[in-house]
Amino acid sequence: MASTVRRTRPPNADLARLIEASGASHKALAHRINQLAQAAGIQSDYSHTSIANWCRRGMTPKWPVPRLLAQAVGERLGRPVPLTEIGMGEAETPDADLGLDFPREPADAVRVATSFWSSVNRRDFLTGSSFALSAFTTPVTRWLVTPADDTAHHRGGTQVGRLDLEELRDAADEARRWDSKYGGGNWRANSVTTCLEQQAVPLLQGSFSDKVGRELFSVTSELSRLAGWTAFDVGQHEVAQRHFIQALRLARAGGDVQLGCYVLTTMAMQALMRGFAEEAIDMAQGAFERAKHDAVPRVLAFTKLIEARAHARTGDGRAASQALATSESLLERTREDNGDEPGWIDFYHHARLSADATEVFRDLKNPKTALTWNQQAAAMQPGVFTRSVGMRLAIVGTAHLQARDLDHGLELGNRSVDILTRVKSTRALDYVREFNDALTPWRREPAVRDFLHRTRKGLGTASPPLAKTGAR
Repeated sequence: MASTVRRTRPPNADLARLIEASGASHKALAHRINQLAQAAGIQSDYSHTSIANWCRRGMTPKWPVPRLLAQAVGERLGRPVPLTEIGMGEAETPDADLGLDFPREPADAVRVATSFWSSVNRRDFLTGSSFALSAFTTPVTRWLVTPADDTAHHRGGTQVGRLDLEELRDAADEARRWDSKYGGGNWRANSVTTCLEQQAVPLLQGSFSDKVGRELFSVTSELSRLAGWTAFDVGQHEVAQRHFIQALRLARAGGDVQLGCYVLTTMAMQALMRGFAEEAIDMAQGAFERAKHDAVPRVLAFTKLIEARAHARTGDGRAASQALATSESLLERTREDNGDEPGWIDFYHHARLSADATEVFRDLKNPKTALTWNQQAAAMQPGVFTRSVGMRLAIVGTAHLQARDLDHGLELGNRSVDILTRVKSTRALDYVREFNDALTPWRREPAVRDFLHRTRKGLGTASPPLAKTGAR
């Protein structure tokens, strides 16, 4: 593939220094770039020679390879790497801000969202930079000030009816099922972006009453959140961030405060996964406070769960326990008849709380309490919740390793790998990497060496995780 712009340039010393600091070989780096390109639907066949040309001859690969190169190096370093740091700042493009706006007016919100959705499926979609926490500042602030717009009617093209809304809801339900079973990288789960472009965009530009408009904005908000979630799951954080921002704005357009609360909580999860635990706490607390008079207890309980997980990442066991207790108390208030609850929150129940509490105390290096919580977590069907089951096994296995129980931990680690080989999820692999890190004291053991070889060969876990894992 001829994908390098041939120019006479001095050596790219910045890139060479950064690669050396990362400890990655040219061969390993080229292999990772090819993996990322394949995940983005781009054909590539880079080698160690390609990397050498970029370093020694100052050659610049065509877009979006500079972004993939920055991501691959960033994975090794455990932090985001901007294009300027690899000496390819000129590769930034006009699309860099597309999807990051949070307009005040509903009409402008529709324009921004539809423009983004119409562009994001392009193979050469240009974002120009990786996830930036600062991009959440304006959207979060504006939603906290005004979580619901006054009106939602519009006069335009095709008349939007109930059947149109049902089709979008069905698409959202199907995407949730496929994502849970096969991961965000599965083609059916990932097809939600096509649904947004081909179905949602024409409807948002059509004619609808205030009531229909509010429902239309809400369901497209949920679809955008799902599109962000699938991108989040496969490590495309810069794309996920844009989908989440548009989802939050459309929830406001629909006057759906509790959906906005859920979207903002999801944004907090992303911030947590990118290593911004303190900011994730602020976002989760803001979502709770703004929606506490509008959202049902189950939605608020989930917000407190994510706050607990963020506190655990900071090492604050007391705050984490308090947030967990609040989440549990809110779940106890949930009525058996949940007919008034939105379908998108039905996954959160006491068994899920127990499973996530296991992770909270694993992060707090408290394996005894983690394993106690795990005993309260109900079994999940691997055929339905494939990714979650695989990640949970890795989490519980890590807790056993923290308790110095190698045999039990390794047994669970192997079961986790058995399941996750069927899932396309970068996020799930981060849990396996964390399990592998916990094996460090036993790396000379033959069984451990065999396991590490298996994960490297079968799951590609040689590289360190992108950042601390945030949430499932």
